[in-house]
Formats: sequence, C-alpha cells, structure tokens
Amino acid sequence: MGDGKPDTLEERMLDSEQVYRGVLLDVRRDRVSLPDGTESVREYIRHPGAVVVIALHDDGRIVFERQYRYPLQRVFLELPAGKIDVGEDVELCARRELREETGFEAREWGYVGVFHPCIGYSDERIEVFVARGLEQVGSALDEGEFLEVFTMSADELDAAVRDGHITDGKTLSALYLARDHLG
Repeated sequence: MGDGKPDTLEERMLDSEQVYRGVLLDVRRDRVSLPDGTESVREYIRHPGAVVVIALHDDGRIVFERQYRYPLQRVFLELPAGKIDVGEDVELCARRELREETGFEAREWGYVGVFHPCIGYSDERIEVFVARGLEQVGSALDEGEFLEVFTMSADELDAAVRDGHITDGKTLSALYLARDHLG
C-alpha cells in the first residue's frame, strides 16, 4: 500500500463486457484473476460520481430536502446532492446542485472529503462540501425533479436520525464526515 508493490489482495481484470448502458448507469461484467490465481466474475455499476452539500444558515439550521425515491417507493429526507457531469469540476457541481435544487447560493465553500457508498457493486464516489453564507436566489429544478426544501436544527437532525426518519446513506455519511466542520 503506497510502497509501489502490488497489494496481495488485488484482483486483475482479464476481460470486461458492458451488460447494459442506460441514461445514468453502465453495468459491467468483468472476468478477473484472484490473488490465488483462480478466476471469478465481478459485476458492477460504473457511475459518474456525485456531490452532497451541507448548507448551513447563519443560525446553524441545515438545508434539507424531501424527495420521493422510486426504488424504495417512499419519500426520503436528505441533503442536497447531484450527479457530476462529465468533465465538471466537483465544487462547481456542488454550487450548481445547491442552486438548482434549493435556490440557495453560498458565499463560503469548504471541501470535506469523499466517500464510496456502494463498494460491493459500484465505483460511485460522493464528494462532500459545506456551504455557508446562504442567500436565496430562486431554484431551477431539473425537468422531472420534484422536491420540497426545508431546514432542521441540530437537535431536530439528531432526533430524525435517532428515530429513523433519516436513513439516506449519503446524508448520514456526509454529516459524519463533516461533524468537525459544523460547530
């Protein structure tokens, strides 16, 4: 790890095929060589990556969204987030998504880090930002995007997580990563 030597757990791709290509997802099936020399198959989804934004009002309230998520057939409470366009700078993507989804622009931006939400079946990464100094300028939702914007205090957020009202993985991971940036 980091010493230039191959990792003893590394798998090596022998060949790859595209199983499905959609608007967002690219499903792959690779034949791989395992560390012991045997072969196996790995199926996974290529994803362009995403951003998530923790937008803080001056009083400490955090901007959230209520959004229906079709795969689970329910509304979720989540932080503003969105897909990175090909070649797009991640901070510019975060600024764009915050503006489009919530109508807010921010004077101050801080990069928190990155996490990988689905390591068993996707190469997706999510870049985390904190935004402060919010100003309402009007939203511009993408076509077919429907959501409600609201705010939560730290106490309301803690209760919502504890009570199971917030279960979205990117929201929970981003809040954990940013915990030292929120005080």
